[in-house]
Amino acid sequence: MKKILILTLVIGCAACSTEGVKNDPKPKKKHTETVQNGPKTAEQLLVPYKTVQAKKEFPNGLKIQWFEKGTGEALKEGEVYEINYKVKLTNGEVIDGNHLLKRDWLPFLVGFNMQSKGWDMAMTEMHVGDFTEVYLPANLARGREKIDGLVPPNSPNIIFLRIGKRIKPTREIDGTRVWCLEEKKDNDVVIKDVSSVGVHYFVGSKSNPRYDNSYQRNLPFRFHMDDFGLVPGFRKALINAKLYDKLWIIVPANQAYGKKGYLDLVDPNESMFYDLFVAEVDGKE
Repeated sequence: MKKILILTLVIGCAACSTEGVKNDPKPKKKHTETVQNGPKTAEQLLVPYKTVQAKKEFPNGLKIQWFEKGTGEALKEGEVYEINYKVKLTNGEVIDGNHLLKRDWLPFLVGFNMQSKGWDMAMTEMHVGDFTEVYLPANLARGREKIDGLVPPNSPNIIFLRIGKRIKPTREIDGTRVWCLEEKKDNDVVIKDVSSVGVHYFVGSKSNPRYDNSYQRNLPFRFHMDDFGLVPGFRKALINAKLYDKLWIIVPANQAYGKKGYLDLVDPNESMFYDLFVAEVDGKE
């Protein structure tokens, strides 16, 4: 069976509850467009229109055409948005899409290389409410990289993409922003400032995405909350998080490595991004 390339492992988008923090949970919007026998599915909402409202081409080969021009805010780096998307190769084969996870949408963080660099270039040209088709030349997609049996090397990508609403952070602490994308609501195991914790994560910056990835090692990163070497913003983000929470965290430079940066991994004055799953708290897993 062929593997499907999925943009993200997130399969839930509930807002986490945290002690002493006011959350802003909102019910997921239902599709209002309908077909003869009921609401359109997420995949049906990505069927391209015969008419195109606007087009834009770039010297690097990136092409965008709009089937619908949204009236919402312009997409911004460092913000998370709902997206409904499908990715095809030029031969028409579908290699990615939220419908493959049976999800109406998935969250996407703009500006931190969640996908290939062409995605961020394209999305910074868009607004909330846009429905677009994006052509990524191979050098802005996976380039020479391949996925055996699925994506040949030097393959352009064609992305059909709807931009939903901006997802507000669940909480913010001294400039560090936290999105709780999945939680087990009946879980009462909470991280405290004296807890021992194990997390699966990847971490990176704009200049060096995913420079460390515990998912690949299949071994959680274990630490104590008062360990000297922890990034301050990372520590603050975890206080009151719960066992099995799925978190996205952006730590600003002044709460990370500041003006000095970190070795050759984090440039001076760079923010950091963590994709994190809380796997252990005080011996519980």
